[in-house]
Parts: sequence; C-alpha cells; structure tokens
Amino acid sequence: MTQRAPVPTSSPFSPTERPLVEDIRLLGRILGDVIRAQEGDAAFELIEQIRQLSVSFRRHADTAADKALNTLLKSLSSDQTVSVVRAFTYFSHLANLAEDRHHIRRRAVHERAGSTRPGSIETSLAKLQAQGITPQAIRDMLAHSYLSPVLTAHPTEVQRKSILDAERAIAQLLTARDDILAQASAQHVAHDALTPRELAANEAQLHARVLQLWHTRLLRFSKLTVADEVENALSYYESTFLREIPKLYANLEQALGTEPVHSFLRMGQWIGGDRDGNPNVNAQTLTHALSRQADMALRHYLTEVHYLGGELSLSAMLMDFPAEMQALASHSPDHNEHRKDEPYRRALIGVYARLAASLKALSGGDAARHAVPPQNPYRSPEELLHDLRVIEASLLRQHAAALVTQRLQPLIRAVEVFGFHLATVDLRQSSDQHEAVMTELLATARLHPSYTTLDEAAKCTLLQRLLCDARPLRVLGHTYSAHTISELGVFEAAKDARKRFGSQAIRHYIISHTETVSDLLEVMLLQKEVGLMHGTLDAQARCDLIVVPLFETIEDLRNASQIMREFYALPGILAMVQRGANDQYGEQDIMLGYSDSNKDGGIFTSNWELYQAEIALVNEFDGINQTTGSHPIQIRMFHGRGGTVGRGGGPSFEAILAQPPGTVRGQIRLTEQGEVIGSKYANPEIGRRNLETLVAATLEATLLHPTESAQPAFLESAAELSLASMAAYRKLVYETPGFTEYFFEATPIREIAELNIGSRPASRKATQKIEDLRAIPWGFSWGQCRLTLPGWFGFGSAVEAFLNPPAASAKLKKQRLALLQQMQKQWPFFSSLLSNMDMVMAKGDLALASRYAELVEDKRLRKKIFSAIEAEWHLTAQALELITGDKERLSHNAALQRSIRHRFPYIDPLHHLQVELVRRFRAGQSDDRLKRGIHISINGIAAGLRNTG
Repeated sequence: MTQRAPVPTSSPFSPTERPLVEDIRLLGRILGDVIRAQEGDAAFELIEQIRQLSVSFRRHADTAADKALNTLLKSLSSDQTVSVVRAFTYFSHLANLAEDRHHIRRRAVHERAGSTRPGSIETSLAKLQAQGITPQAIRDMLAHSYLSPVLTAHPTEVQRKSILDAERAIAQLLTARDDILAQASAQHVAHDALTPRELAANEAQLHARVLQLWHTRLLRFSKLTVADEVENALSYYESTFLREIPKLYANLEQALGTEPVHSFLRMGQWIGGDRDGNPNVNAQTLTHALSRQADMALRHYLTEVHYLGGELSLSAMLMDFPAEMQALASHSPDHNEHRKDEPYRRALIGVYARLAASLKALSGGDAARHAVPPQNPYRSPEELLHDLRVIEASLLRQHAAALVTQRLQPLIRAVEVFGFHLATVDLRQSSDQHEAVMTELLATARLHPSYTTLDEAAKCTLLQRLLCDARPLRVLGHTYSAHTISELGVFEAAKDARKRFGSQAIRHYIISHTETVSDLLEVMLLQKEVGLMHGTLDAQARCDLIVVPLFETIEDLRNASQIMREFYALPGILAMVQRGANDQYGEQDIMLGYSDSNKDGGIFTSNWELYQAEIALVNEFDGINQTTGSHPIQIRMFHGRGGTVGRGGGPSFEAILAQPPGTVRGQIRLTEQGEVIGSKYANPEIGRRNLETLVAATLEATLLHPTESAQPAFLESAAELSLASMAAYRKLVYETPGFTEYFFEATPIREIAELNIGSRPASRKATQKIEDLRAIPWGFSWGQCRLTLPGWFGFGSAVEAFLNPPAASAKLKKQRLALLQQMQKQWPFFSSLLSNMDMVMAKGDLALASRYAELVEDKRLRKKIFSAIEAEWHLTAQALELITGDKERLSHNAALQRSIRHRFPYIDPLHHLQVELVRRFRAGQSDDRLKRGIHISINGIAAGLRNTG
C-alpha cells in the first residue's frame, strides 16, 4: 500500500488540547444524538462503525481496519451513502467551529501570560520600539499607507449563507459555554458541580442549532447568481468587518497613544464588478452590488445612532453644552417636549432622520424606526462625520470620554473606513474584450477599418492620438453590438456610482491578461469615452480610475517592468498619474497573478518569477521617481492570492514579510478567495486577528525592512532551481501523453464543474485543455483527491538536479546542500516557500490519492502517471528533509499538527465515499441521490481541508 507522509501521531490529548477535545466530543455527541433521533439507531450505528474504523486506520495505521472500511463503504446503498456523507460533512463543519474556538482560547491564554504571538500587533509594535521607532513615526507611516483585503467571488466558496448563519450561532454558543466554565473556575466550583442549569441550557441550544444544521440543505438547487454572491459577502461585513475593524483601530491607537491613526485599512470587493470570464456581470450587477453595500453600511450606522441616542440621555439642566452642540440640536426636526433638555438625543434623532433619507436615496430601503420622518439626506459621509464629531467634541469637553469610547468612536471610525459605499468595488475585464470594443468603435467612426490587424506600435500611436482628441468615438444614432453596449455600460455605471456613493466606491480598473502597453491605453480611452477621464492626454488629463495591469502568466511577469517602462515613457502618462486623486503622490497599482503562473510552470517557478517581477517593477518606479521631484508615483502591489499554496495561499504574515525588499512600503492589496473567506472571517474575533496579522506584517515589512537583498549566490541558486522545477512540472502536465485524460478521470473536476458553487464557468473555453481550465477548479480538484499537486510538484526534481550536477564531486554536493540550508535559514522568500510546501504535503495523502487514481480506466496510463507523481512526491519530501532537517511534516507548526490529528480521521471516509460515488456515477448511475452525495462530499472535504480550493 502507498504510505502517507509522516505526520506526528503521538499524544493526541495534551493538556492544552483537552478543551478542544472536549468541544469536539460534545459537538460529535450532539450530532450523534440528532442522527439517532432523526434517522434511527441503524443509521447511527453504521456511521459510528465507519468513524471507529477510520480513526483506527488513521491513528494506528491499521490495515485491517482500512480493508474493513472499504468493504463496508462499497456495500452501502445510495440512501445509506448520502446519510453517511452528510454526517461526516457536518462533523467537519462542527470540528472547524471547535478548532476556531480553541484558537481564540489559546490566544487569550498567551495574552494573559504576557506572551504575545508572532503576527500580533503587540509583538510588531514591541519590535519597532526595540529598534527605536517612535509611535509618531509609526503614525506618520500609516498616514501614507493603504492596506486592503479584497473579497472575490470564485467557485470554491461552497457554503450556503444559511449554513454560515447556523454555524455562527453555534460558535457564539461555544463562546458562551467557555464563559460559563470560566466563571465557575473563578469561583472554584468543581468541574462536576458546574452550574448545571446554565450548561444544560447551553447544550439544549447547541442541540437545537445542530438539529437545524442537519435539516438545512447543504447544496444549492440552482446556479449561484452574482446577487447571491453579493449577499454571501455582505454577511461577513455584518458579522465581522463593520464592528471588528473599528476595534482593531482602537487597539492600535491605544498601543500608540491618544492621537488618532489615519484610516489606512479599507475593504475591497470584486463581486459585482469582476467581468473576466463571467458573462453574468454587467452594469446592472455593479449598480446592484453598490446599492446593497450602501444599504448594509447605512443600516449599521442607523442601528448605532439609535442605540447611541438611548445612551446619551444627558440633560442641559445638569451640565453645560458647547454652542456648536446646541446648534446641532437646534437644527434637529425633533421637537418633542420630553426631550427638549436633551441635546444629544435631539441631535441624534436629526442624524437618524438624515441617515434614513440617505438610505432611501442610495438603496431604496426604509429605516426600521422613525421618531421623525426621513429628511435632508447626507450628501456625503463627510457631512455625517462632521455631526458625529461635534457630539464627540462636546462629550470630551464635558469630561465624558467614557461615553465616547464604547459606541461613538467605533461609529466614527466605521464611517471613515466604510463611508456610504462599504467597500471599494474593483472593475475587471480581459484585455481581449477591450480590444473587441475598440475595434468596433474605431471601425464605426471610420478611424480604422481593422484595429486588431495593427502592430503594437501602430496601436499605441493611434490610441495616443485619440487620447489627445477631445471628441468622443461613438457615432450618434448607430446601433452597436450587445457586447460593446454592455462593456461601455459598465464604464457609465461606474461614473454614476462614483457620483452617488463617493469616489472611494470604485477606484481601480484591472486588466486581465495584460500583455502590451496598448492594453492599458485602451482602458484609458474607454474611460475618456464616458467621462471618467477629464481633459486630454496632452492637456491636464486625469483618470478617475487607476488603470491596473494584471500580469498572470510567466511570460507576462517577465515582461511586466518593460511594459510599465514603455507606458510611462509615453508623452503625458507620468503627468496624468501624478494628477491622480491623491494630493501628495500619484498612485499606480500593479496586480500579480499567482494562479496562472503556477499552472504554467509549477510552484517554485511561479514564486520565483513573481519575486523577480516585483523587484524589477520596484526598481523601475524608483528610477521613474528620481525624475519626478516632489510628486512621486506610489507603486502598490496587488497580490492575486488564492486559498491554496499553489495559488499564492498560505500564512499571510509570512507571505508579506517574504516580499522582496522595498515592495511593501505601507502599500499592499491582496485578494481573499473561496472558502478561505469563511475560515478567516466567519468568526468575528478570528476575523479581527487575521486583519491584525495583515497590519502587523505591513508594519514590520515597511519599518523594519526584514527582507534584505538576497545574496547573489541565493539568487543564482533560485534561478537554477526554477529552471529544473519548471522542466519537471511541464514534462508531466504538458508533455506527458494522456495527462489531461488522467486529470479529468482521477479527480472530481467534472463533478465540481456541475456543482452550483459559483456564478462563472470552470473553464474559459469549451475544451478539456489544461491551458483553458481556470486555475481555481484546477487547484480545487487536486485538493479534493488529496494530491495537492500544484503546491509542491517539481521541487523534488529541482533539488535533486541542483545537488547532483554533471561530474560533481562529493565535496561540491555537500557545499550545494549547505547553500540550500543557508537559504532556508536566512532568506524569507525561500523559507516561506518551503514552509508552504511542507504544509501542503502534510495535508496531502498518497494512499487516498491512489484510490482516486483507480477511477482512471486505462490501467497503463494510470500506472504511468501516478507512478511519476508518487516518485516526485518522495523526491520532494526527501528534499524538504535534507534542507530543513525535519523528518516529519509540520515539525514547527503545532497548531496544524493538532488540526490534522483531530479532523483528518473524519475526512477520510468522505474521500472513500466520494470515489465510490464517482465510480457509480460515471458507470451510468445518475439518480439525484447519488449526485447529491457526490456534491455533499465535495463540500465536506473542502470544509475539512479549509485551504485547498
């Protein structure tokens, strides 16, 4: 039998883990009780038998248990299979909640002991202080910073909102249970004498929520719409971002002193504006997304203002009020006699009325409460902030700061961060779609009959001339194609949205597949066509939207700095960017794609090419800025990171610190995608911790300069490793006959494509070519079959080739190994990459993957491909051991070790069942129960693995 990569299995119940074990057992017992009551004793006993066999095999490598498990699973009927799949899927969800609770619990223990953890703001500020960096210097740096996590909608977010809501309720009940236990402990109550009434009530509520989960449908009947994706994303703002981001700022200000910190952390969003490959996104979805976002933000403000009015009952008969506060109260439409001596309440009723009117104007919604009718809507968030700051200043003058900090200050911060738009929505489209629009516009206007036939130089010359011409391109009365009308409609909707919701509502236009300078000029010209560009390129031009190139493939990354150099060398471009919205500096975002570069050349080459591209781009802009004088161009890297390591995933703290020197500088955007959004932000406290990690890493990367320039020997070695790694990867994926067939048969990619988990198709084209497959389902499929191939393949061969060059002596081999070991210890780029590979391989499982390989009908093909993958797996494991010295996976990641110990035994049955169900389905059994079982297993495995999609 194929062996698993070694993961420690000793002592699964250490004292620090006991609360986690108890939570998992509690939730497992409750789930078991629900199943027994709802499905009967026989169903419960079957599931329990499978659980025991799986745990025995996983923890004790019991081959007899493995054989018995497989025999049992193959004997199940379709109904039994679906029941078992549901049980283990729900258990995966519940185990995640227990693990999240334990993570918060352990963090609190460390903080009480005065032991801050890497990635916390406290630890980072202590490091800065130790280096003599003052709080004022930190505030000054943050005043010029821009940090933005950007939520995207991609077909790996497999959870329905109904499931997420039920799970949030269970998480809250686990927190309440901890509070009950902590209170009993503080009172020195024996464990078996704990307030049985409170614990029993808590368990009864948990039982109710688990029962709700059991009878809540996991799957969607219909394809997810863009509107559904908007609502899913908004649920994270409601539960986490709107309240936790102000808390983060408050914690930071408390650590730095009393002076306020600039609002440098802001949320971004792609949902509703990302058209690349998604025909369902258009002007209407953009308008709808922004309207719903405004509704969410304004309703939050209305709620907080309502409760603030209840709290600020201070009477003018008992204290003096500043004149500005009295004026704000006197302008309120509230004239109730009972409140005539309560200026704050009168003022806040006026604020509420204006907010209610703003809600109606921006989203069409109605406020829940009305002391007076909605009237006089706020024209901007700044007007609302003015009124709130009048109230704040008055309370501070009255020595009532205690009434400011709890609700008013968080509300003020929320308005600063979220405005009336909630999150900046990016627009994104592929460059070839812009070219098609330009071709039609130019042909119709008789400016050029066939734009696509022009070479690059001729395109740029023509586009520059048109950017200097004040006249529009469209011909009045002409009927354009539906595609051109739709594309221009998005630009027009963006212009309208910026007027309605503010300039922060839409700031960036991302161009997928940027390959030439003309790709950038086309988007500038389309902005000019609808009035998003003011002036002409030769006369004070200014674009409202930052034109953001997205460099995705390896070739694109290699050309990135040259493209930007040529772009900024064009007459008028540098001056135009300098005249951007920021008065102090021009802004240029550049997006780096992790997915396609990995699919092109494998994990190591992808990361190496990204690293080199960033260095080249920073050097390019440093050179440009040497000629700009007092108004430089601020370059901001936008990292298109996905959930998997193969798509740029992994710990964000280490990833930011591993960036090349000079590439952060307080400026960074990064995507948050797929099921990772849920694992990071569904729990409010964990959400805040993850955001703090981004802030801490940005502080350290900017002010401590942890990443010095790598030694030339390191860079030369990485280049050599990259060549060999890419050769090994491409030999398998693109040069091995039958590999595509193997992939489509040995993974559930076909079944994933049918699952209603996203609003866009799995492939860009109607083919079965790896080149055309979206990188997301590519990575998701490898995760489902537990090979996680995009996260490690090629590195083992690269290290073997590096250590054994032609005619190398034993001494040279030893020296080369020592160099790799030095790189791992001293170079964050290399050590972070190896750490991510280590994590991916720990989550992989060759034994389970071999079961999926059995789905390949051609036995010779199966043996050839799987043997090649298995050989590379062992080479990579050996390479990691040689370089790091660690004989086991995750030797330095106790938390993930714990996770694997407690969760993976319950994921294994889902894999076995998925293989069996897929086999039946492909053999022609296509009943709904069987398909439902496959799709639920996909959900359960994704939930259990957490970051493999």
